[in-house]
Amino acid sequence: MIRTSGEIAQFVGAELKGDSSLELSGVASPEHAGAGDLIYVDSPRHAGRAQASAALVVVAPAGVAVPGKVVLAARDPKLAFAKAAAWILKEPERNAVIHPTVIVSPSAQVGRNVSIGPYAVIEDDAKIGAGSTIGAFCFLGRGASLGPDCRLHPRVTLYSGVRLGSRVEVHSGVVIGSDGFGYVFGEGRQWKFPQAGGVEIGDDVEIGANTAIDRGSLETTRIANGVKIDNLVQIAHNVQIGEHSVVAAQTGVSGSSVIGKRVVVAGQVGIADHCHVDDGAVVGAQAGIPTGKTIRKGQTVWGTPARPLDRFKHQYAAFSRLPELAERVRRLEQER
Repeated sequence: MIRTSGEIAQFVGAELKGDSSLELSGVASPEHAGAGDLIYVDSPRHAGRAQASAALVVVAPAGVAVPGKVVLAARDPKLAFAKAAAWILKEPERNAVIHPTVIVSPSAQVGRNVSIGPYAVIEDDAKIGAGSTIGAFCFLGRGASLGPDCRLHPRVTLYSGVRLGSRVEVHSGVVIGSDGFGYVFGEGRQWKFPQAGGVEIGDDVEIGANTAIDRGSLETTRIANGVKIDNLVQIAHNVQIGEHSVVAAQTGVSGSSVIGKRVVVAGQVGIADHCHVDDGAVVGAQAGIPTGKTIRKGQTVWGTPARPLDRFKHQYAAFSRLPELAERVRRLEQER
């Protein structure tokens, strides 16, 4: 979608310095941009990259000059750029089409302007909110529901009773509502513990490809508003994730753990069962949180078992010196 530099400045709340009539239709990095692309730099030390770019318009921090460019001066350039990109790249409204190969139960409720792709299956009592898009080969189980303006990419599976809020985007291969991993050993065998709960996904959530979110056992698995989950993440039964938290790829969250609001969970983190990660905490890549542990509000942790970052750095530095220390000990023993 074509926007002018003046329109973008007004939309993101930036101060325009230069021509307000330049037309932009895309976004790019400075090195790969064309004249019609918007670029950004978030530090004065990168101003040279912007100046050397073919782009004509740059989002930059207030007070940063980029000679020869129209500058949109913003307090937070990266945020302003992200908002502008979403506006420029917004897809045009599609015509609502339900493919003839779709199987829709007579008891399902399909809202206005809904598109459903080839070979999707919509079971009894499912609900699809107005303006939603259901990709090819998707499956919505009995009683599953979507709010308005959701988008399910191809091959998404929603088991029975799963509930999605408004403007939820779910990428290909995601499975929501499968049984949690719960068993009780007795009488010489594993007995399956009931997995009879549900899954509730809030508004404005995005879930990456091939992620799995299990239904609760006797309760409900809940993902709150604004949560962003990367590809290949496992969310177990009864897990609760608070508003605007982010969870990166290959993370596994075990049953009944609670992640607070605005938490950052980096890649390949392992969170055992019944853990608490309080609001605003940061869990570093490949960290491991043992069963029942609490990560305090605002704390940054790393390592396995997870511990405060400063302590982890100190211990890791000591660990890296073990070969030299071992050699010193060997020499001292020889001198005795």
